[in-house]
Parts: sequence; structure tokens; C-alpha cells
Amino acid sequence: MPDGFASTEERATFIAALPKAELHLHIEGSLEPELMFELAQRNHVAIPFASIEEVRAAYAFSNLQDFLDIYYQGMGVLHTEQDFYDLTAAYLARANADAVRHVEIFFDPQGHTARGIAFETVVAGITRALDDTAASYGMTSKLIMCFLRHLSEAEAEATLDEALPFLDRIDGVGLDSSEVGHPPAKFEHVFARARGLGLKIVAHAGEEGPPAYVLEALDLLKVDRIDHGNRSLEDPALVARLAAEGMTLTVCPLSNLKLCVVGDIADHPLRTMLDAGLAATVNSDDPSYFGGYVNANYQAVADALDLSRDELLTLARNSFTGSFLSDADKARHLAAIDAYARPAPRV
Repeated sequence: MPDGFASTEERATFIAALPKAELHLHIEGSLEPELMFELAQRNHVAIPFASIEEVRAAYAFSNLQDFLDIYYQGMGVLHTEQDFYDLTAAYLARANADAVRHVEIFFDPQGHTARGIAFETVVAGITRALDDTAASYGMTSKLIMCFLRHLSEAEAEATLDEALPFLDRIDGVGLDSSEVGHPPAKFEHVFARARGLGLKIVAHAGEEGPPAYVLEALDLLKVDRIDHGNRSLEDPALVARLAAEGMTLTVCPLSNLKLCVVGDIADHPLRTMLDAGLAATVNSDDPSYFGGYVNANYQAVADALDLSRDELLTLARNSFTGSFLSDADKARHLAAIDAYARPAPRV
């Protein structure tokens, strides 16, 4: 075993209670089949599945688009503020059980407003759950609104307009959905406007799209963080730049496996990223669809790559330093990791 662990079981125990942040989580992607059925019944929505088992069987994807097709279908059961509250509260309970101390949650308003759901309904349900969680778990949060990249920049602009009354609750904007054929450059102007409003900027880049998309995210969107970024490794100059700039990558191992970005978790590039000095983090992306919440992602990649205690601590530290927390809050969480890492005193 790598340094500090006598067995895989000991490493699992270490991961389970390791303080961590999650920076790449699509709240709609945490919709478990059980809740999907409950909400479909509550809202009298017909879904093309007769059982929970049928839903799980449908979660077999060969690429990002296959996943997105069922993802958008699933979110159709979300109608009321209480639905969005229940969805968010269920994720936060799982995150709390995984020793997540801070979350930065994505939501896709265009996937809801296009169905006639009011923007306010979505934000009110999510933020009420975030507020309740802060009170009950002590977990802090940030909310990031994503634009769907398969839609037009004009539609993204309209969504930003809708968000203006709620900017006291929205901390950043992101870019997700179908990557190939929809480069970051397509959204340069709306991201400049969002940045001018004081919002943090993130973007999915380099998951299925080429390294050039990561460069566009850096140079045109001027991102504060890269979501995924796996294909950056194909460009040594880009890797050197990301390392020099301390750019955080929000990596999602089980997502990469499920969407065939990697053929086997043992082939995952996470250790290569760490060895290159990249500020990689571990996240769950769309955990209901991809087979695991944040600790399951840590565990899968730790087992497959035989990650050491120091590497796991680095990943946890990166999750806080790459967050949008204040410097004081980051320092508090880093101190908690240091305390966790210290061996118990002998008696």
C-alpha cells in the first residue's frame, strides 16, 4: 500500500471522513430514480419507464449526447419550488454524509424555462434548500448558473437577463451541455457581460472537445476555473500554462468512465495531472446517472490508481483552494484538513 495506509479498507476509512469541497455538481444530475418516480406521480407527469429498474437500465451511455438525451427527459418531472427543494435537499444530505463541507452547485435554468417553469421557481427551491443545509449541517455553498451551449448566445443573453433580479443568490455562470461543435468562443460576449456583473466564470472544456476549447475558455471567456479539462494533457504547452497559473480543474472520474472519456478507471489521467502540477479536484458531476457521489469517485480513482495519503490530501486541499470561498474561509478549511491529517496522539 502507498504511504500511510495498511490496507484498502484503511484508505476507504480515510476518504470517508476527509473534509472536502465539491465544485462540479449538476443538481439536475442528482435526480435519483426513486425521486423521479415520486415527482412524476406528484406532478402527474408521464415518464417512459415502468419501474426504477428500467430507469437504471437506461443509464447506459456511449457518449455525452446519449446521456444528455435522458438527462433532459428526466428533468421534466421538476415543476414546483418544492420539487427543486426536494431535489437539492436530497443531494445535500448525501454530500454531508461524504464529509463535504462546501458545495458549488450548477443548475440549468434553460432546461426549465423552456418547459414553462418560472426562473424564480427554480432558484427559490434550490436556494431554500441551501439555506436550510447551512443551518442544519453547517455546509456552505455557491450557486452557478449554466448556459446550454447547444443553444444560441442570444438565448444565453436572455437567460442572463432573467437572472438579474436574483444575482444576490447566484455566484457564477458556467457553460455545459453538448461540447463538440459548440466552442467557448460562441459565448464570448455573454460571458464578458456576466464578468462585468461581478459573477465568477467557469466552463466545461476539454471533456470531449479538443485542447483548443480549453484555450478559448482561458483566453476568450477568461474563466476562473476549468470544468473537466482532461484533453488539456494532449498539449504540453497548455499543461505548463495551467500549472503556472494554478488553474483548478474539476475532474469527474466516474463520469469520465460512464461517458467513455476513459475506457477503464485505471486509465484515468488524474495522477498524470497531479504529477504535472495541475490543481485537479475530484467531483461527481451527475451522480445519479454516473454511479456515485463524491466519496465513490475518490474511492474509485484511489483504488484504481493506488493513490497515496498525500495525493488524497492534495486533492482535498485543491477542492478548497479552487473554490470561490473567501481567503479566510479557505484557510479555515485547509486548517481542518491539516488537523485531520495529523496522527492521533499516543496515550
